Amino acid sequence: MEFRNIAIIAHVDHGKTTLVDAMLRQSGTFRDNEKVAERVMDSGDIERERGITILAKCTSLEYNNYRINIVDTPGHADFGGEVERILNMVDGVVLLVDSSEGPLPQTKFVLGKALGLGLRPIVVINKIDRNDARPDEVLNEIFDLFDKMGATDEQLDFPVLYAVGREGWAVENLDDINKENKDLKPLFDLIIKHVPAPMLEKDAPFKMLATTLSGDNFLGRILTGKIMAGKAKMNMPVKAISLDGKVIEQAKITKILAFRGINRVPLEEAEAGDIVSIAGFSKATVGETLCDLSVSEPIEAQPIDPPTLTMTFSVNTSPLAGRDGDRAKLTSRVIWDRLQKEAESNIALRISRSESNESFEVSGRGELQLGILIEQMRREGFEFSVSRPRVVFKEENGQKFEPFEEVIVDVDEEFSGVVVEKISKRKGTMTEMKPSGANKVRLVFKVPSRGMIGYLSEFRTDTRGTGILNRVFADYEPYAGPIERYRNGVLVSMENGPTTAYSLYALEARGQLFVGAGVEVYSGMIIGEHSKDNDLEVNPVKGKALTNMRAAGHDEATVLSPARYMTLEEMLSYIADDELLEITPKNIRMRKKELDASIRHKNLGRKKEM
Repeated sequence: MEFRNIAIIAHVDHGKTTLVDAMLRQSGTFRDNEKVAERVMDSGDIERERGITILAKCTSLEYNNYRINIVDTPGHADFGGEVERILNMVDGVVLLVDSSEGPLPQTKFVLGKALGLGLRPIVVINKIDRNDARPDEVLNEIFDLFDKMGATDEQLDFPVLYAVGREGWAVENLDDINKENKDLKPLFDLIIKHVPAPMLEKDAPFKMLATTLSGDNFLGRILTGKIMAGKAKMNMPVKAISLDGKVIEQAKITKILAFRGINRVPLEEAEAGDIVSIAGFSKATVGETLCDLSVSEPIEAQPIDPPTLTMTFSVNTSPLAGRDGDRAKLTSRVIWDRLQKEAESNIALRISRSESNESFEVSGRGELQLGILIEQMRREGFEFSVSRPRVVFKEENGQKFEPFEEVIVDVDEEFSGVVVEKISKRKGTMTEMKPSGANKVRLVFKVPSRGMIGYLSEFRTDTRGTGILNRVFADYEPYAGPIERYRNGVLVSMENGPTTAYSLYALEARGQLFVGAGVEVYSGMIIGEHSKDNDLEVNPVKGKALTNMRAAGHDEATVLSPARYMTLEEMLSYIADDELLEITPKNIRMRKKELDASIRHKNLGRKKEM
């Protein structure tokens, strides 16, 4: 049986996972009566809740005596590390582009990586049934993007299909859209014809580059990748070598698992060209070569772009620490072990100890990636505190450099003015402005990453929830200077205990509240946003004094306005440098780093004197 190894790449929400669902169904991977969830490849709880792909996943199907191994990749730039390493084990890519939105930042990011590896993409213009579809314009935009990315003449001669992944069909020509009995046969045939067979050394000693790492309670570490040479056999002695040729460990293959549909099935032997998972190693990790004992040269791996954002994880020191978390998961040692485990499998993540043994620096690609890590740890029972995200600066020849992002905004024309004004204040420069549909405009900016921290919620308010904002790392450029941060002060509790409706009702005139009645708070916890630019100490736990005197009238029922709810990512971007997020399995609270009000006031006085 011949192999074809492909990755499906696209911007977030352009339909990758849905298309893979349809391919699996039409290839006979599922029985006709088998119940399968939608977006079957998004298996994680957080992936299903948010409707996004976080981890790249492999699947496999058979078509006309060919085995097609497919990798479904994340669409968010924050998980670009997943995409970059996946491209090392495929021989072709299917580039999926929305027929209305056209190429967006993540499309550009992943396409650049694929073209750099010499891959020849198949372009699928998806969601062709949209009312605002503009396939001809989008095709021209894709061609211009290929040209701008330095594609070769061979890569520019890309085949194109038009599809509706949700309905499971693709056609070669727009004229065929109205045909009956459409399916994905044109896509399957094009993959067989256009994607080259893997370049293999079938008779050479076994060699495989580890591209993903997972864990299993029974099998231990499981490393997945494409076998580049030879065969892998059960109980075969092997070794792992690093990029510089150093032997990491020697081991014996205890399990070989191959992807068959959405399941992994055990094999006695796997041949070159197939994508498989291997168990038996205890130290080997992503980016290392698993090989026969006679091999000394490692397989070259695609370099991973460095992280651009960092934040501090520390032990939870709030008065409510340990109340709803696993008491075994509160210490700095346990938190450090969990972060190290994450960094092993997530190669876009960097962790290091800070000067204090109680805190650690965690660096990644963006707020979403770090927010997902925080959410995963929270659900596992960990308690800890995290700081406001900070960008990672570089020093070169005595000059300070910072990360910049390309930001693409699709917005109604009436809101374009306020968006340009707000992003300009954040040191952004507009590079392009063009119409993008009825009464809509597309704005493209180059903005320092630190200018975008905290802007998303403001953007949603300014565009009344109708604007779409996409961003991706562009490059490092000279420091753009200080950026003024626009945020009011906060309401800070001065007492411990449960909040009362009586007290909160009186505080509503001072600002917007983040908590309702009956919520446990403590001194130093942030309970709302002040209407002015300074922080204000308040008492949200004060109860109404009871007397035996009766009023002439009767007390009116206290009706509170709804408290403002923020997501984890919104809270991360909301907090200031002197504030923290307290993360527990049941609660996420905003607090001041220094809980003692008198010490906070002294520190503020020193700053003003300076």
